[in-house]
Amino acid sequence: MFLQISMHLRFPLTNATQQWFVYNITFSPSSPMEKTEASKDISSTEVYDDINELFQTLPQERNWDGRWLCQYKGFWCPERCFRPIVSSQRHFDARDTDILLASMPKSGTTWLKALIFSIVNRNNYSIDQTPLLTCNPHSLVTFLEFNVYWGNDSPDLESIPSPRMFSTHMPYELLPNTILESKCRVVYICRNPLDQFISHRHFLLENKLERDAEPLAIDEAFEMFCKGIHPFGPFWDHMIGYWNASLNSSEKVLFLKYEDLKEDIVFSVTKIAEFIGLSFSVEEEKQGLIEQISRLQL
Repeated sequence: MFLQISMHLRFPLTNATQQWFVYNITFSPSSPMEKTEASKDISSTEVYDDINELFQTLPQERNWDGRWLCQYKGFWCPERCFRPIVSSQRHFDARDTDILLASMPKSGTTWLKALIFSIVNRNNYSIDQTPLLTCNPHSLVTFLEFNVYWGNDSPDLESIPSPRMFSTHMPYELLPNTILESKCRVVYICRNPLDQFISHRHFLLENKLERDAEPLAIDEAFEMFCKGIHPFGPFWDHMIGYWNASLNSSEKVLFLKYEDLKEDIVFSVTKIAEFIGLSFSVEEEKQGLIEQISRLQL
């Protein structure tokens, strides 16, 4: 099969030049591997409810690092995230003032969290006293599927003051309906797919989340990536979902590129602040606050 990776893009992957990637793939998936008891995170839960029943009907594959994935509404979700994803769809009650950061893994998520946290809280913390100096951005802007709904089908989020900030790796099509129907803002960041693949591979190899599994070689892993079988993949469907949403509802979804942030971070910080309704004042610009926030994250 022929895969022309940038065939759906309406913009260059970098500002300098349009990049095209063509990859010739002949790939035959191996026979399904039997799960170990340790990997049955969802099917072995004590309470067998309708989420478990739904899970049992889904196609399943091993990721190249050994973790199990399940295909839910066209996307490959890490098996451990399936219940939190469905729980968030059912129970998350979005506010119009919420801010949601969305991305594929290793696409600039941590950087974007730090930037938006700094923009939102610039009147609460001075640059030399920001919690970012001592806290990981992931603890300040938490994931819906990895934190908020992990092990808790219905967390109490009402006490969190507005604007609440959350993040997700979920594709646009899997977001809770209350997010889609409300006026909350969604900021999406994408990255060159080859860079995203390599960065994510290094991350998973270093952390080895499935300790007893032997990772596949890079060529086999890349074939799976091109087939769309990877966490929250296929990549292009994930990206295009948010890209189309940004075209149809530009006031609701902001589409960013990691490469653009690297090229002109000051412009990007200004753009993000305007989008979430917290534009910098003339006085803040004169004081160099935008540059201070930008330098703090680098």
